[in-house]
Amino acid sequence: MTKTAVCLALAVIALALQARAAEISEPEGYRLEDYRAPTPATLRGARVIGTDEAEQIWRGRSASFVDVLPRPPRPRNLPEGTLWRDKPRPNIPGSIWLPDTGYGELAPGMADYFARGLAKATHGDRARQVVVYCLTDCWMSWNAAKRALALGYSDVAWYPEGTNGWSAFGLPLDDATPEPRPGD
Repeated sequence: MTKTAVCLALAVIALALQARAAEISEPEGYRLEDYRAPTPATLRGARVIGTDEAEQIWRGRSASFVDVLPRPPRPRNLPEGTLWRDKPRPNIPGSIWLPDTGYGELAPGMADYFARGLAKATHGDRARQVVVYCLTDCWMSWNAAKRALALGYSDVAWYPEGTNGWSAFGLPLDDATPEPRPGD
């Protein structure tokens, strides 16, 4: 398939996703269930960006990228000696991975983990641009971007296509290691 055909196919998919997203309205608070579902086209207070803009920001190193894809913890009841392998998470190079911070409600320890992770990613500068992402049709990134706004970050960009959109454009991904969570 030629590069033109791939670009055309991606453009058609993007238009279809935008049309579907236009039908989804923003909830007043955070999304509390069905996190893998179509997301709205907007997030009040944040800028919604596509892959082209995300790539420009990334190449210019003008923002901190934050991945919020959940990660299942090692089961506590595994028999001793059982080998546990975390599922690899390819994310946008240079990102900080703060798993499980996109749920609608966070325990106080996880809320603090998210706040500390954002502070680390931005070097404590709440005016620094933050790009929050996960996967396509993932409310986790929408919730986390909204939460960043509530924490006083003034330049929040939500990238709803996430690593699905990034990889579809042939952009690089690196296997990520999450920031240690409370209890890890």
